[in-house]
Amino acid sequence: MIVVETKRKIMSKIDNEDWLKVDLHIHTLDDPKDVIDYSAHQLLERAKQLGFGVLAITLHDAVFDRTEVFADAAAMGILLIPAAEVRLQGADAILLNVTASEVAGLKNFEDLRQLRGRRGMSIFTIAPHPFYVLGGSIGPRLLEEIDCFDAIELCHFHKGLLNPNRRAAKVAAQFGKPLIATSDAHQLHAFGRHYTSIPRSTALTIENVFAALRQGPLRLTSPPASMVDLASAIYWIFLAHPFKLRRSQHRHRTPSTHSRGSSLESKSQT
Repeated sequence: MIVVETKRKIMSKIDNEDWLKVDLHIHTLDDPKDVIDYSAHQLLERAKQLGFGVLAITLHDAVFDRTEVFADAAAMGILLIPAAEVRLQGADAILLNVTASEVAGLKNFEDLRQLRGRRGMSIFTIAPHPFYVLGGSIGPRLLEEIDCFDAIELCHFHKGLLNPNRRAAKVAAQFGKPLIATSDAHQLHAFGRHYTSIPRSTALTIENVFAALRQGPLRLTSPPASMVDLASAIYWIFLAHPFKLRRSQHRHRTPSTHSRGSSLESKSQT
């Protein structure tokens, strides 16, 4: 179990019930570039059961902005932050509290710098899985673009010596950036085990959440992967997920044939 604690003296004065569970890197079936088999409402139900207070649905290159889901989250006592996981110059970046138009205008890290300059403290950016081989990781370039990020992700996938988070932790310490544990959930069962906890504030607002993430203290929960987790991840990454992507892409390439067939079938039944 990785539990990173900062400002220990302050943390010792905070009771467990005064901590708020936060996960800021999650995917749902709304994702335009991925194949996910659970909905935003299913995520909310699981989050409520597990006692989460703050979530961000980070679709690939798109902002999750379904108003009815935000309303339902609020009714459950969950703060849902509009967000996206954007790929810039081959590297992923998690952007929190952004709009679709802002994301559409981003082409490179210089664009992100300008956006951060305009928005100031009202935006929060995270470098996800920075030193992992797969998945759009920024790698050593993080050192060059470090001013584009408020925090660095503590990736959920680690076990023993297989733990690129060690390098991420060193960079975070070098530049004074907080580590943020997330689930990066692509399957519903993967949500709930990896998360960051922040002190509970009097008002659950985006501003207060960002302030807590920047100032600390933080409690990071990220258990090491079990052998079952490793086998499941290998199966998902190299077999199930590529197969679902190919099947989805094939369906999208052949809609006209399906439509013609449906039309003919309809005519034959009239």
